[in-house]
Amino acid sequence: MTSVITGDIINSREAKPIAWIDILKRTLSNISSEKKYWDIYRGDSFQIEIRDYLSSFIKAVYIKACIKSIHGLDVRLAIGIGNKTFDGKKVSESSGDAFIFSGETLESLKKEKQNLRIKTSNFDLDEELNLYFKLALIAMDNWTVNTAEIVKLSIENPNALQSELGKLIGINQNAVSTRQKRAYLNEIEELDLLFREKIYDHYKS
Repeated sequence: MTSVITGDIINSREAKPIAWIDILKRTLSNISSEKKYWDIYRGDSFQIEIRDYLSSFIKAVYIKACIKSIHGLDVRLAIGIGNKTFDGKKVSESSGDAFIFSGETLESLKKEKQNLRIKTSNFDLDEELNLYFKLALIAMDNWTVNTAEIVKLSIENPNALQSELGKLIGINQNAVSTRQKRAYLNEIEELDLLFREKIYDHYKS
């Protein structure tokens, strides 16, 4: 069992690739240091396999935070969870339900103008999780550059104090707290825990 996130950059044509391509590469390599598990293609599209499929939601949040830390940009993300029937030399050469689910879902996102969706083998589970995602997107789609940056740093440094996060970007503890609240970070972390429980119960039963 594995998970795949397929995504593309929104408004990429309005920004020079130099403004985001290095950040996207760094983001994907932070998630997986092995290049075979991620790839960037067709200019502004990408795919990454998350073998720890329970973490696929928070990894999607992390990708979104990294991209939205660049002014004017956003990202569409499709999570697919399922089996892996062939392990290719590159992620684009691998196959299985997780890859099919993720790719198909990204195409539906473009039509529905939604920025995050999941597909598994369980329709009822998908319906429930995608409702939660729609609600979470009310906050995430409206992150400013500053709030996205603090979400990015918070995920990268899960054990850091607010004062320590502030030192990384030159702001005080109160400013960090304010930005985390504006990002609804606590609620997103609660959703991550719920996501993990729902996915674990489904695939371990």
